Order: sequence, then structure tokens, then C-alpha cells
Amino acid sequence: MAVPQMLALPPRPRALRRLSSQSATQDALKTRRPTIVVPPKHLMAPSEAHDVAASMELARHGLEELVPPVSTPGTPPRSTVTDKYAYAFDIDGVLIRGGKPIPEAIEAMKMLNGENSYGIKIPYIFVTNGGGKTEQERCIQLSQQLEIEVSPGQFICGHTPMREMAEKYGTVLVVGGEGEKCRIVAEGYGFKDVVTPGDIIKDNQDTTPFRKLTEEEYKNSRSRDFSKINIEAIFVFADSRDWAGDQQIILDLLMSKNGQLGTRSETFDDGPPVFFSHNDVVWSASHDLTRLGMGALRLSLEAMFKAVTGKELNTTAFGKPQIGTFQFATRLLQQWRKDTHGIDSPPDTVYFVGDTPESDVRGTNEFNKQSENTWYSILVRTGVYQEGTKPKFTPKATVDNVLEAVKHGMEREYRKMMKEAMAVAEDGVREMAIIDEESRPATPMKTV
Repeated sequence: MAVPQMLALPPRPRALRRLSSQSATQDALKTRRPTIVVPPKHLMAPSEAHDVAASMELARHGLEELVPPVSTPGTPPRSTVTDKYAYAFDIDGVLIRGGKPIPEAIEAMKMLNGENSYGIKIPYIFVTNGGGKTEQERCIQLSQQLEIEVSPGQFICGHTPMREMAEKYGTVLVVGGEGEKCRIVAEGYGFKDVVTPGDIIKDNQDTTPFRKLTEEEYKNSRSRDFSKINIEAIFVFADSRDWAGDQQIILDLLMSKNGQLGTRSETFDDGPPVFFSHNDVVWSASHDLTRLGMGALRLSLEAMFKAVTGKELNTTAFGKPQIGTFQFATRLLQQWRKDTHGIDSPPDTVYFVGDTPESDVRGTNEFNKQSENTWYSILVRTGVYQEGTKPKFTPKATVDNVLEAVKHGMEREYRKMMKEAMAVAEDGVREMAIIDEESRPATPMKTV
């Protein structure tokens, strides 16, 4: 049985030294070896069960000295990193709301980084459907908000998995976000030729009748002749700041011949594929009520395409709850544990903490069915989920906030560890009892 690294187990109980109560002396008792003072034979039970009981007590005593109870306060011992489990966190509605940290989030991060009664550190990553900025920029922002150091190596935006598609497509349209940030993100991923809606409007201002570029947008947009360009794919990296204009441009391309603006396909089947970085219909912002997200834009686009062409539009979404995002998160977590903590293996359990049943809980539960390790969903009440409603997808646990989520996972692992530790100790005691019984001299038979 493998011994967890979260806590060290006591050594297997050593063979007991027996001294007769009739001949034992003080000097004989002065030894580190476990010793039992044995009463005379005629006073002992035939099974000598007291030896096993005494051995079991020694094993339990060793465990109690080594591992503090869950509720024991005080200064935690020196921290070590557990290889048994890890955490993955959604951000909006779990750690941050409206740009400000949820009060319990800072304490939760401190606990993960070693400020806990168990004396351990737990690896963790962040998996958010949000985007529109580079992972580096998001990490700097989150580090300031949570008062910790967050590395791009432990951070996944909704569009992060899209970087694996940079080699597949040449010229692409990137939609959403503020200013030129999404173009910068896409180019950082390795996309060779990145077009924005601003570039298209700059080339032909009549493309969007109700949207005109500001001076800054016109300056930052690139001059292109789109009559000679074929756009191979459309990526919605972040929430649109102009639904009407962005959808008009996307529809033009979807109905075009091979992604060339100004053309029309006879079948409406020749346009480029469309990829969304996530599919959240609503999300938790600073407003008291949830706000429309990228999933709503996707539904709107699909409905308009059908209304105009009479055909269904097949789009692809990344982010949660898509299995691909959780597979990507698994690879990221394993690499982060290896690079940062020297642990070159996946954790037995990943606790995913989210606020949206339709993406966080659903994705975690579905991925758990096919993953080699356990993915355990925890739903918090600080975001999209509304108390008093029944979530469409049921989490393994529902808690008030992220701090309670962290405590829940740690206490669950502690109970599992104690159960395993006691099983190891009891196996050792049984083995010692068998060896001791086999080593006893046989009682000589009386002769008549």
C-alpha cells in the first residue's frame, strides 16, 4: 500500500520486549524499545490478547503524536507539498466579483500556501472562461487582487486552448475584448495573420451602418484590401463590445465564398468555421443580477444565421464545460506540479471550485467519468448560483464561499489519510502478532 506524502506514517510497531513482573528491575526498564511487564503465566489469559491490544495502543499513540486533530488551532508545522490532491478554481464569482476579491478568497489562498493546521501546501491552478487579455496580464491583475504570486503556468483563460490551433489556420478574424488586446493575444499564440473587425470597417466603413470607428480605433486598425484576402477561421476570444457590428461582420463571412468579404455563397456552406472561447450564457459581475455572456452571443448568432439562410449554423465552443478544456487543464496542472514542486505525476484528486452549475459543475462531473483520476466538483454560493434554486447539474458539495471549499477538500483528504494510515498500522500489528505467535516455543506434552 502506497504511503501518502501528505503526512509521514509512524514506523511499523517494533517487536515488544517482555519482562516478568517477578524479576523486572528499574535498569531493565530503561530502554527505548517498547516493553511490556508480563504477569505470571497463571494470571494471563490463554489468548494473550493483551499483547495485541498493547501493540495497537502503541500504533494509535504514534499516530496521535504525529497528526494533529482537524480542529486543533495553533502554529502550523513547517510546510511540505502534498502530491495526493490539488485544486482548480474558477475566478469570477468564486475569487473575484466586479473586479474586487471576495473577502474569503485571500484567506483561502493563504491556506493553500501553507497557513493551515496540517502543515502542507496544496498545488492549484485557475481555469476561467473569461479572457480578452494575455495570461500574463491576467496573472498580474489576479496577483494584486489576491495578494499572492500567480504564474501564467497555472492560469487558463477561455481562449488559452485556442493557441493549439495557431498552426492550423493562416488568416483569422479575432473578435471581442478591449481595443487591440485580443489581436495581441492571438499573435502571442502564434497565429500568423490576425484580422480584427476594426480592420474590416476601416477598409469599408459601410460594412457596419451604425458603428463608426473612433480616432483611436481608426489609428490602431490596419489597412487591408479584403477583396484579395480569404479569412480561414473566426475566433471569438472575448465578450463583444459591439454585438450588432461584430455579428454583421461574422454573418458576412459565414455567407461568403471561402471567407472572402463581398462575396456570397450559393449554398451558404462555404464560410469559415466559428470558434467561441466559452459558452456561458450568463456570468457574475458587479451588478446584483447576472449579465449576458458569450454564450448568449453564440445563441444570437446561430438564430440570425438560420433566420437569414434557413440553415443551421454549427459553431464550436472551448472553455467549460467542454471536455477539451478539462483535458488541457489536466496537462497544465501536471506540468505546473512538475516544474514548481518536482512532482512528476497527476494528483489522485482535483477539487474544482466554481459558481456556475451549467459550466463548472457540469464540466467537472462529466470529465470525472472519463478521467483516470478523480475530479470533485464544489459549488459556491457567491456567484451565478442562487440560493434556494436547484442546480441543473448536481455538485459533490455546495458551500458558502471559496474558503469553505478549500476547508472541505482538505478535511476530506485528512479523513481519507487517517483511514489509510490506521489500516497500515493495523496491518502491521496483525503481522507482528502472527510472527510473535509463530515464534513461541511449543508447549511440551505431558507423559503419562
